[in-house]
Amino acid sequence: MVRYVLGRFLRGFVVVVVATFLATMLLRLVPGSVAYAILGDTATPQAVTEFETRLGLDRPLFAQYAQWGLGLLRGDLGDSLLSGQPILGTLLSRLPVTLELTLLALLLALAVAVPVAMVAAAHPGGVVDRVSSAASSAALSVPAFVAGPVLVYLFAVKAGLFPATGWVPVDRDLGRNLRSALLPAIAIALPEAAAFQRLLRSDLAGTLREDYIEAARSKGLGRGYVLWRHALRPSAFSLMTLAGISLGRLLGGAIVVETLFALPGIGQLMVQSITARDIATVQGVVAFVVIAYVLINTMVDVTYGLVDPRVRRVSVR
Repeated sequence: MVRYVLGRFLRGFVVVVVATFLATMLLRLVPGSVAYAILGDTATPQAVTEFETRLGLDRPLFAQYAQWGLGLLRGDLGDSLLSGQPILGTLLSRLPVTLELTLLALLLALAVAVPVAMVAAAHPGGVVDRVSSAASSAALSVPAFVAGPVLVYLFAVKAGLFPATGWVPVDRDLGRNLRSALLPAIAIALPEAAAFQRLLRSDLAGTLREDYIEAARSKGLGRGYVLWRHALRPSAFSLMTLAGISLGRLLGGAIVVETLFALPGIGQLMVQSITARDIATVQGVVAFVVIAYVLINTMVDVTYGLVDPRVRRVSVR
């Protein structure tokens, strides 16, 4: 198990290096210069050259990346080229917004998907199965940038139940915080819930045809007890994997929703940094998201052994 975890972390390190280097390289292909973004379009060529020399932007790409990578190994993401503030501090100040939005969306998706999938799998072809199949198809086809404005129009503009934009920190007012977070969380939770429901329903349907399930039923155990105690755990592996992937992806991928609802999270920071060609901040955000993604997926793989002891025995061997 230790060798397996170390191997996962080693592969994760390679992913971080490749992802951050590609992000830096692609950003340099965008027309424009960070020097003009800071100094203004009226800056003279001499001022631009001096600025780039002072920040080391005139050096080769590999040299700049190597210096940044050494700082990352020490836990230093560098300073923003625009504000001069430490990037790690900026990320940590914005992390609670994105983290709360991500966890709330994931919990909402699981809270809807798991019971619906269990009922649909227990009664294949029934009303719940047919309705949930149609609803999941519709939810998967509606992206967040479409669901967001629709939710704002229905529940913020028309009903007045939630604010259309803005964010209230949880330590200031819990009730207002949930009201400001619920609509954007629902917008990104809809496709996740549909994917979770379809995957778990399919796995449960296969598990319910196993011989040990029939044996449990023949002992007189109730259908609900068999579902929860005997069928759900072995059917949850794919759901755990998908939930872990979704958590890592949503942590850095809620860019559209954060921009649409004016939420001061990591996604909005990424958009602002790309627009301003703040290469250092983009590198820091990408590194942070990739590291979180790798850690979450490694934890999911290790958790398999807690769900099913057979996986733990195989890993030990």
